[in-house]
Order: sequence, then C-alpha cells, then structure tokens
Amino acid sequence: MIAVVDSQLAWFVSRSAGLVCWLLCAASIVWGLAVSTRLVRRRGLPAWLLDLHTYLGTLAVVFCLIHMGALVADNFTYFSWKELLVPMGTKWNPGAVAWGIAAFYLLLAVQLTSWFRSRLPRKVWHSIHLSSFGLFIAGTVHGIEAGTDWTNVVVRAGAATVCVLVVWWTAMRLMRQRWRRTVTHAFAPRPITCETPTRVRGT
Repeated sequence: MIAVVDSQLAWFVSRSAGLVCWLLCAASIVWGLAVSTRLVRRRGLPAWLLDLHTYLGTLAVVFCLIHMGALVADNFTYFSWKELLVPMGTKWNPGAVAWGIAAFYLLLAVQLTSWFRSRLPRKVWHSIHLSSFGLFIAGTVHGIEAGTDWTNVVVRAGAATVCVLVVWWTAMRLMRQRWRRTVTHAFAPRPITCETPTRVRGT
C-alpha cells in the first residue's frame, strides 16, 4: 500500500494542488466582487482583509506552480515543462491541457498587474484585471475535461456551488454598477441655458 502511494504521490499532489488553485481563484474573484460592490463594508475592516484579494491570487499562483511541477515529476503522463507551457504541445488530451495553459497565463497577467498596480494606469490595470473572469472559465473547463476527480459527486457538487457563487456575485456587481450609473445620470447637474428675450414688434 505504501509503495502504491509513493509511486502515485506526484499524481495525488498534482490533483489536489489543481483543485486548491481553482478554489483560490474563485475565492479571490468572489472577495474582489464583494469589496467592489461595497456589500462588505470597507470602513473598519483590518488592512489584511482589504488585501485578502491579492493574497488569494498570490496563493493561487503558488498552487498552480505546484500543480505543474507535480505533473512534471509524475512518471505516468510524462509531462515536460514545454508541454505545460505551449498550448497543444502535448499528445495527452491536448485540448484540455490548452485550457489549463490559457488559465495559467491569465493568472500570471492578473497577478503581475495586481502586484504593480500602483505603477500602472488605472484603465490598463482594470482591463487586464477583468480577464480574471476568463481565467475562471478556462480553469473550470480545464478541470472538467482534464480532471480525473470530476466523476466524484462531492467534487461536482462543490464545483457547482462555487460556480453559482461566482455568477451571483458577478450579477450583483453588474446590477450595482447599473444602479450607480442611473443615479448619477438622474442627479447630474443640468446645464443652465440663458434664453435671449424676443423683441416685440412695435415697441
């Protein structure tokens, strides 16, 4: 039994790290949406709670690298770093792996711009940060197509719950943004126009 565990340790680490990475990405998105919609009150929150969004993303990068490193160390699938970094570069389920590679590059882009947010124009940071939704979609597709744990009822139920949370918070964010635009437009100061009085004939 111990010999079997030792021979498959890298595979177990890869699977668990991949699931943790996906959950961390989802948690980072949900917390970012919660703070941006101000449904979680910012005033009075400890500083570490306000920075939790970035911390979760950083942990996701760490677990993603563990996931990839364990795949390279595994002796069953024989992945190389090139196959894990170049889309469609592997013979084992290339489409599913390509989704994971796309998610990895999006995760790096989001986190790098988050770390250097103060040095970037806000529009550039915000545009790249929105790709976190694409990251979540790509990671979800990768997990469904490549993950061997998807047949587990508990994993499927947990993944469905997480997806519902992400969709719900995204909808709340969009609704609040639309409401703010409506209120801003309604209470925006209207320009004052001075009408020139018309001259009455005969006066």
